[in-house]
Amino acid sequence: MAKNKLKKFAELATFENVIEPDIKEVFRKDYPIKGNWHSQFFKNNHPIVLELGCGKGEYTTGLAARYNDKNFIGIDIKGARIWKGASEALLKGLTNAGFLRTRIEHISSVFGPEEVSEIWITFPDPQEKRNRSTKRLTSSLFLPIYKQFLKPSGIIHLKTDNEILYNYTCRLCQFNKLDVKYQTNDLYHSDVDDDALLSIKTHYEALFTAKGLSIKYICFTIDGHESFLEPPSKI
Repeated sequence: MAKNKLKKFAELATFENVIEPDIKEVFRKDYPIKGNWHSQFFKNNHPIVLELGCGKGEYTTGLAARYNDKNFIGIDIKGARIWKGASEALLKGLTNAGFLRTRIEHISSVFGPEEVSEIWITFPDPQEKRNRSTKRLTSSLFLPIYKQFLKPSGIIHLKTDNEILYNYTCRLCQFNKLDVKYQTNDLYHSDVDDDALLSIKTHYEALFTAKGLSIKYICFTIDGHESFLEPPSKI
């Protein structure tokens, strides 16, 4: 297994659709691609959409295959996982799909103001313990980071099987008076009619639905806010 990972890491370094900044290049400093994704990476002005914690990149590649008028970037720290999505994108000729290997805490060093139009958060670690709530990717810690590069009215999507994370995000939106566009605690038994939501499934989503777990979904904007408060909660 270790040898296989090392092989993937070596291949990843040669992929033209992957950027892997060193921690020293993004920690409290701007990386050169910041503000230049349209001109230097995609070479077009199509909207940029991020998948945070992309894992194997199922959503990144799935969205890129469906919407050639948008650019998609999968972000994860795990190189062996990114390898799967990046190699698939290259194999399918998805020139509108790219991958960034870095920690999400540092992505404001890689994207400039209003450079991103949309964010997908698909089945992240729910950080179920109460004292870990600010580690959640929809928390008051991360939303200000997204605010630095998300366009006005840019939508943040969350898909999860986890009730704690879903309820927490709903409470956070309500407590901060965020504009919720849609929410459901059972996506596949809702009135949603959206191909991207219903037909693209991550590896984990396929496992969860096979077990009969309901999939939760909420999308919202963070316009008009510079800071965010944690909602009062027993969880």
